[in-house]
Amino acid sequence: MHLSKDSLSKSSENSGGSFSWGEEETRFFFNLTPDRILDAVEKTGVSCTGRVFQLNSMENRVYDLELNSDKVPSGTTSCITKFYRPGRWNLQQISEEHQFLFDLIEYDIPVVAPTRSEAGDSIYKLDDLDIYFSIFPKVGGRNPNELSTEQLGIVGRLLARLHNVGATKEAPSRIELSPESYGYQSLDFLLDSEALPANIEQEYQDLLEDICEVSLDLFEEKSVQRVHGDCHLGNLLWGDQGPFWVDFDDMCRAPCVQDIWLVVPGRDEESKKQLDILLGSYEQMRSFDYSELELIEVLRTLRIVHFNAWISKRWKDPFFPKAFPQFGTPNYWADQLTVLREQAELIL
Repeated sequence: MHLSKDSLSKSSENSGGSFSWGEEETRFFFNLTPDRILDAVEKTGVSCTGRVFQLNSMENRVYDLELNSDKVPSGTTSCITKFYRPGRWNLQQISEEHQFLFDLIEYDIPVVAPTRSEAGDSIYKLDDLDIYFSIFPKVGGRNPNELSTEQLGIVGRLLARLHNVGATKEAPSRIELSPESYGYQSLDFLLDSEALPANIEQEYQDLLEDICEVSLDLFEEKSVQRVHGDCHLGNLLWGDQGPFWVDFDDMCRAPCVQDIWLVVPGRDEESKKQLDILLGSYEQMRSFDYSELELIEVLRTLRIVHFNAWISKRWKDPFFPKAFPQFGTPNYWADQLTVLREQAELIL
């Protein structure tokens, strides 16, 4: 059964702003000049040299700021400042992201948490714009292209420990990953914005609605908790002390398998062996509900559709047409329809 417009609107409000997730407010990002960035950060008590380097980030605006060496601990040369896209996450949702990070630090889980002021604040706001920002320490590490057997074991235990902490508290304001939030809502945006070409629109809609319909009961049977939400290897860094997770911006409430399958996303025999190794090490620290494995192909589908809706929602941001030049072309959507057909064959 397709969600009603009223329920979609209510769900969107609960997930942090309008259904467009900040389309109109994107223009405020263009006002983040180096002077404005430095002024905002220095008002928190951080002393900068004036050198600002913009880092690669699509959803938010992230900057590497050089610090005055006489004002910071020895060995610290810069900090990372993250300006949250307005209209996406509200203050409570950002606070719950930070609380998860602080909880992980408390339990010695290696993550990069925002710095806190003497008053305990980790979220700041620009004086004249509705933009929140936070300051993070700069931590070095490298992204692994693939994981060895030994590394899979380490990451499996690390994920189990992360999930143990995630289960200790609720995050009621964060999105619950489900066919409703990532499936039906994404489809409605693609339809309402007329992003889908007319020649594939009906088949695309029918396939996705069928997948979501048969998946609703599966999700209702599974428990959800705080998870990273975007646990692909690009968000895993390997430093001198081992691996640590970064970028909890997509933190959500979901079955734990959401973090598991993104570490090993393949379907071939080698991937199945890697998944077995990952889960075997995971279970050394935490039991895993193997019935959640039946959600993997649905989660894969929801991620693909949500990704398409996300690009559509951000298309007025000049960064996006440059980053995704093929998006919206007939060939692009023909490929997307082929993928959706393949997913339907696996799920239905």
